[in-house]
Amino acid sequence: MTSRERVLAAVNFREADRVPIDLGGTRASGINAAVYDRLKRRMGIATPTKIHDVMQVQAELEPEVLDRLRVDVVPLEAATARWAQQDAKEGLQKRLFEGTTVFFPPRTNLAVEADGSWTLRRADGTPYARMPKDGFYFDFIRTTMSGGRIDPNLFQPSRTVPEEDLRLTEQRARDLYENTDKAILGWGAAISVFGMSWLLADNITQGSLDDWLCMLMAEKETANEMMGRAVEAAISCLKLYHQAVGDRAFAWGIASDDGGTQRGELLRPELFVEMILPHYRRVCDWVHANTKWKTFLHSCGSIYHYIPHWIEAGVDILNPVQISAANMEPARLKREFGGKIVFWGGGCDTQKVLPLGTPAQVREHVRRNLEIFAPGGGFVFTQVHNIQQDVPVENVEALFAAAGEFGAYR
Repeated sequence: MTSRERVLAAVNFREADRVPIDLGGTRASGINAAVYDRLKRRMGIATPTKIHDVMQVQAELEPEVLDRLRVDVVPLEAATARWAQQDAKEGLQKRLFEGTTVFFPPRTNLAVEADGSWTLRRADGTPYARMPKDGFYFDFIRTTMSGGRIDPNLFQPSRTVPEEDLRLTEQRARDLYENTDKAILGWGAAISVFGMSWLLADNITQGSLDDWLCMLMAEKETANEMMGRAVEAAISCLKLYHQAVGDRAFAWGIASDDGGTQRGELLRPELFVEMILPHYRRVCDWVHANTKWKTFLHSCGSIYHYIPHWIEAGVDILNPVQISAANMEPARLKREFGGKIVFWGGGCDTQKVLPLGTPAQVREHVRRNLEIFAPGGGFVFTQVHNIQQDVPVENVEALFAAAGEFGAYR
């Protein structure tokens, strides 16, 4: 089977020749650039390493590496479409704190501060993200909690996509579809109704997560109107992306919306159903009525009590399946939701097993998870979220070797 056929079988709850594999198909299933560089050099590949995701210092995966690891998915994003087709030397060359030389996208505005930290800066020179000296990735420089009061009138989400972005997206989609056999996962215009404060908490609106959560309970009409505004804007943009990409993509990321902590959901399920669920339903209904795309949702944490409601709303694919969080045990998820939603992730715990285990422990852990998730299709293998810089490269090799060995359907 081709990679595209393999993924389509899995997301339609059919067993292919083997479980499909993802690495780097989303910004939550990638690999740190330093680890990636070490991994590919052990393969005998000595090409320059490019940064795909600047904030998370994730690598852009090259076709030869994808094939060696038997990866079946490639990402499609307007933000990286041009950079994906440029030579690494056109980017900004930097040496990471641990010593690996990488290339950030052109025009990355990166400054080194007096204390040795790195900051990312806007066009006017103001910093918006910081990576401490010897750090692994950037964090936003703003408070998530205890910020200012949200002003709903200042929230005006864009209802369009720049023509240049659409042109690059169409060009990249065509190139990937015609010149690879990989399944194409599209991203753009994703909503974030849980994390509305992330959309609001900038230098203009000064919103905060705690204020937004309070609004969901105390100012429901205003909160609903704002979420409705976000959804209308997202649908307007999705229409443009679909005109550009069409059916070359098999699925589209409709939400990146972390709804859980390690121990439970951010909102009680009743409030979620009342305030959040209708907005998901509107997006999913539009996608299913107007495209052939599957809807793809990213939500970290313990989200067990939301899953049946997301299924009801029309979410087809769930990522990253954080199996280390409360109530997210693989057997429980498969038993209760198998055949109803595709599990895209959950292949290996990235909090303890992948960074701290031995290669043998990683191999056994992957074997057990595949044994649970693989039967009947509806599973795409990837680790839980991104592979971080402190993960031994031997464990990464063990991860993908086990996915290939134990992912075969017999």
